[in-house]
Amino acid sequence: MVKIPEDVHLRENEEDVVIPQQAEEAEVESIVEDTPIETVLPKKRANNASVPVDKFDWDAFEQEKVYDTDKSIIENEYNQTLSKIVENDVVEGTVVALNKREVIVNIGYKSEGVININEFRYNPELAVGDKVEVYVENAEDKKGQLLLSHKKARAIQSWGRVNEALERDEIVKGYIKCRTKGGMIVDIFGIEAFLPGSQIDVKPIRDYDLFVNKTMEFKIVKINHEYRNVVVSHKALIEAELEAQKAEIISKLEKGQVLEGTVKNITTYGVFIDLGGVDGLIHITDLSWGRISHPEEIVQLDQKLNVVILDFDDAKKRIALGLKQLTPHPWDALDANLNVGDKVKGRVVVIADYGAFVEIQPGVEGLIHVSEMSWSQHLRSAQDFLKVNEEVEAVILTLDREERKMSLGIKQLKPDPWATISERYPVGSRHHAKVRNFTNFGVFVEMEEGVDGLVHISDLSWTKKIKHPAEFTSIGSPLEVVVLEVDPENRRLSLGHKQLEENPWDVFETVFSAGSVHEGTILSIVDKHAIIALPYGVEGTASMKQLTKEDGTTAKPDEKLLFKVLEFNKNSKRIALSHTRTFEETKRDAEEKEKSSEIENTQKAVRKLKDNLEKTTLGDISELAALKDEMDSESHKE
Repeated sequence: MVKIPEDVHLRENEEDVVIPQQAEEAEVESIVEDTPIETVLPKKRANNASVPVDKFDWDAFEQEKVYDTDKSIIENEYNQTLSKIVENDVVEGTVVALNKREVIVNIGYKSEGVININEFRYNPELAVGDKVEVYVENAEDKKGQLLLSHKKARAIQSWGRVNEALERDEIVKGYIKCRTKGGMIVDIFGIEAFLPGSQIDVKPIRDYDLFVNKTMEFKIVKINHEYRNVVVSHKALIEAELEAQKAEIISKLEKGQVLEGTVKNITTYGVFIDLGGVDGLIHITDLSWGRISHPEEIVQLDQKLNVVILDFDDAKKRIALGLKQLTPHPWDALDANLNVGDKVKGRVVVIADYGAFVEIQPGVEGLIHVSEMSWSQHLRSAQDFLKVNEEVEAVILTLDREERKMSLGIKQLKPDPWATISERYPVGSRHHAKVRNFTNFGVFVEMEEGVDGLVHISDLSWTKKIKHPAEFTSIGSPLEVVVLEVDPENRRLSLGHKQLEENPWDVFETVFSAGSVHEGTILSIVDKHAIIALPYGVEGTASMKQLTKEDGTTAKPDEKLLFKVLEFNKNSKRIALSHTRTFEETKRDAEEKEKSSEIENTQKAVRKLKDNLEKTTLGDISELAALKDEMDSESHKE
């Protein structure tokens, strides 16, 4: 409420007043900053004249005798010119003035209301004369000021307007207040609505902050009355127009047509291109003739480039584009003088277990199979020889320009070790090798890169019986060998280890002859046979029957006993032993010796008797008969 100074000039029969210049500056500027006074105060009426203050009858005014008619009648007429307002009600007002901070709204009351301009930030186009809804908070506060709120008025009627806008599919204006997870918060009729990031625009949004504090048009797409949630979309406004544009553009497309587009989005599998209202996809394989790991190696966001239409689907509105097709195929530009056997250099672009692809020039690749990486026959992976991005030199093994295929090899850069194998590994020569692998029948050793040999299990030791090579050596261990046989055509080397020493069985044949007795230790008993360690590192075998001791018990492992050699076989390296024979034959020999002694005594007695018969007489016959009876009785005893 503007305060009227004492020196104001009243006019006859009018409600307006004129305020001196100094009052205008002191009072009005305190209400509305930077607003011209003529926009705040009513204008002068031309048909009225001011009454000098010094001629005014103040006594009559105080005694209410100034008016020609009754004062109550005048007040009643004045009140009828004012709008009847009710506090806490929503009314319509007119914007009469505004500046950077405040908006003055006239609702037809005796004074205007001042509203903070932040309540109108959703509507940056607000102008003087616009109709706005306001909420009457107080008709007259302590300072006599009319208190209005546009924000509360919008909030009161917001849900009704939101539902009405959804039903009528209306376009509404909203103010983007801030950014939130997955989208933006928009002020719609005083309600905070959610704008998903995918619904801001048809193009992917990379910087959401650019939209904060902006006013945009939206469509209300969803309302959840239970949770009082509102979802809006700006994308929906332009999709209909874009669909029409897409249909028109697709109708004019032709395969092989070259168009200019803008890189809209980049993914791991390709690039989306904006062709001016319709999108197309360049698959990663159609970006370059050479191999690339990611499309960002070729293109960048917002980059303009020419693309060729490879295919399109009218129903699904899909357009397949190509970039590499605008340049000649690298195989067509391959050097015509390049032939099988030539050496080339390139970069390893892909490695698989079976080999590596080498790019000798952009778009031209050759495969180096793992078998062409080394002369070695061991099964190995390509990762053991090469790495991605490694620069290598190779030899062309096959070249098919029509099929655009090429095979390469790197082992061909080195001489074939089997070409001169007989010269470097003659029969009888000794070498140091490395154990590479085991089999049940022998040991595979590596003589050098690409040259392997086999040591048969029977050629590992002269004396020990080896059931598996793991009992003798281990993988990765060094092993000295002798070349027994060379087969260059089949790439085979027959090797031996025991041949490093002379065959001890030639000597053992004289030491462990059949019938000889030796001291031995029972190592183990397997399958009813005992393994017995003999002197000089030789092993023999004995059956369980031959382990019976003199006391009738059976010998056990780790017992040291005497053993008699029953059989010696140099070819099969077999020595058959017996402990039982050592005491059984000794006893039998003693018995036979005693028996032979008795026979000898009898024979002597017989010879003596014959001699006596030649000299006997009749008187001696009785003695002879007695001797005969004695011999007969001894004979019967036997």
